[in-house]
Amino acid sequence: MIRVLLVDDHAVVRTGFRLLLQAHPGTRVVGEADSGESAYRRFLELAPDVVVMDLAMPGMGGLEALRRIRAHHPQARVLTLSAHDDPQHAQRALNEGASGFLSKRSAPEELIAAITAIAAGERYLDAALAARLGPTGSAGSPLERLSEREFEVFVRLARGQTVPKIAADLKLSASTIGTHLYNIKQKLGVENQSELTLIAIRHGVIEA
Repeated sequence: MIRVLLVDDHAVVRTGFRLLLQAHPGTRVVGEADSGESAYRRFLELAPDVVVMDLAMPGMGGLEALRRIRAHHPQARVLTLSAHDDPQHAQRALNEGASGFLSKRSAPEELIAAITAIAAGERYLDAALAARLGPTGSAGSPLERLSEREFEVFVRLARGQTVPKIAADLKLSASTIGTHLYNIKQKLGVENQSELTLIAIRHGVIEA
């Protein structure tokens, strides 16, 4: 029996996943969380076999939660989900130690397949994304110039978040976020937040 922790800030999404997994004899949902912060706490409490976690959540967010879970337990198996099936999100999640990445647009049976594979110690990436990442695992995007933390800050800025808000969510100082913003602008050759948003839309990181 594979013990699963579901993490998504939308209750209706968690309910859908829970019903799907309850109908499968090989999986059991042992807990749920609605934020990165609660995901980290619940992981420590429950020690699930697999964490199924959305990347785009308020507060800490999925990438930071993944980073902290893996820091505490390097063998943790985490399947990351995103409404955006762009290769950058997939590559960043894998870089942070995710065992797999799945688009929320994937068929329901693919979630079962991914959880089963990850519980068995395998990596899982749906075929369409794997093809776009290429044989070297590279997404072939200028966003590759960004570090993992810079990419996370970039996505939040592109969504319109302010520096103080990002600093509070990631538990970092505003000056540290400001430094990341400066480096992001230098690496991408942009001057303002609007240009960052355009780049994010162009590369499928966020929707227009």
